[in-house]
Amino acid sequence: MATPSALDFIDVPALERQTGRPVKSRYRKPHEPKPPRADAIIVAPATYNTVNKFAQGIADTYALGLLAEAPGLGIPVVVMALVNSALARRTPFRRSVEDLRAEGVQVVLGPEESPDAAGPTEPYPWHLALSALRTTGPRT
Repeated sequence: MATPSALDFIDVPALERQTGRPVKSRYRKPHEPKPPRADAIIVAPATYNTVNKFAQGIADTYALGLLAEAPGLGIPVVVMALVNSALARRTPFRRSVEDLRAEGVQVVLGPEESPDAAGPTEPYPWHLALSALRTTGPRT
């Protein structure tokens, strides 16, 4: 799954080849078959807004709608938050991270829990999200 804005910077064909599944970015139409349930979900990069909405159960987009259901379905979720230090220090953000973790969602803030966003020349730290996913175990 990709948000509409993510479609501008991800390589959809490569992702589809790697996963063997189509990349979805919208709700299915009534005549379309239901897609298979995800084995796991990595939310990356997760913005301040996304983390807070997910924690509050706000499902006002396709991506947030899928995320809202995932913990209740037993689907492992890793949130790779990419926010700056000022936003990471905000009480609403810290509370959201605590709430998500209490539900079993793995929230990763970066190397050594550093909330600073990666610079434009630094590679995105996918290894942190993948490592966190390995520790969540299979869905139930």
